Amino acid sequence: MPHTDNNTKKEQLTFIQVMLSILASAFGVQTSQNRKRDFAKGNPLHFVISGILFTIIFVVGMIMLVNTILTNAT
Repeated sequence: MPHTDNNTKKEQLTFIQVMLSILASAFGVQTSQNRKRDFAKGNPLHFVISGILFTIIFVVGMIMLVNTILTNAT
């Protein structure tokens, strides 16, 4: 059985790695390797907060895009 040291903190993902994982999974192109890395090293709270923020920004962006297109179409 491998020895594990409880005092060693697991390596955390960087902000950029979390953002890239959120974008990749939002578009359905997340690699299996990155998914495993995210589950092993990532903090679930970071992914939840980032996912909610991404969703809000995406929806607001789509609303603005549709409103701009509809305004310019008439």
